[in-house]
Amino acid sequence: MGRSALDMGGCQSYNSSDEEDISALKANYNNISLFKVKNNSLHIVPSAEVKPYLKDHFLSKNITDIDLLTLSALPHGVDQQEWIATNTVSFFQHTTLFFSALSEYCSTTVCPAAKSPANTLYEWTDEHGKKMKCSAPVYIDYALSYIQELLTDERVFPTKVGSSFPPGFMFLVQKVFVMLFRTLAHLFSVHYQDAIAVELHPHLNTLFTHFITFSHMFRLLEPSETAPIDDLIAILTH
Repeated sequence: MGRSALDMGGCQSYNSSDEEDISALKANYNNISLFKVKNNSLHIVPSAEVKPYLKDHFLSKNITDIDLLTLSALPHGVDQQEWIATNTVSFFQHTTLFFSALSEYCSTTVCPAAKSPANTLYEWTDEHGKKMKCSAPVYIDYALSYIQELLTDERVFPTKVGSSFPPGFMFLVQKVFVMLFRTLAHLFSVHYQDAIAVELHPHLNTLFTHFITFSHMFRLLEPSETAPIDDLIAILTH
């Protein structure tokens, strides 16, 4: 894959097969695959845009009746870091599938800037600490590549029996959740109607609800980060 994303601040491509991704995405979400598993700047710009993702007819659709609080809770006898690592990998995989399925709608022309609801603009920070303004597909590509490098680094997400998680593990998990949140927030903000068009909105609603429920339970996202989309979160987690 070339230079490590850990060295490049995530600046490399994340490749996947669209047909396989879309097929996997449409599989039952209940069959969650569980594996072991730079904070970036934002600027809020006031906006009076109508938010299509808040329309009850579409937002009420989901693909499971499972209690997501129960699904997110730490099982008895399971190590908390192990549980968080496993779910982090699962959320990354599902988020990557969604972005791949909707990537044809997310181009540098359509999305010249990475933004979420309330026109919150995201900037990538490279390995030298320099902030970069980039299009949404480039920002998300950087983010997913960076996360992939972390998840496959045995020093950060160990998979061998007897291995322990590093002292800064939770800090890195929080960074991963910020990047995943921003990816999902962009999909809701700009591409929710595209998800409706290809009938993926029930899956997106379910994934985001589970993601937010889990992040709340283990305090993985700061309120200031989720604030631009709190109206959606309030409805989905009521």
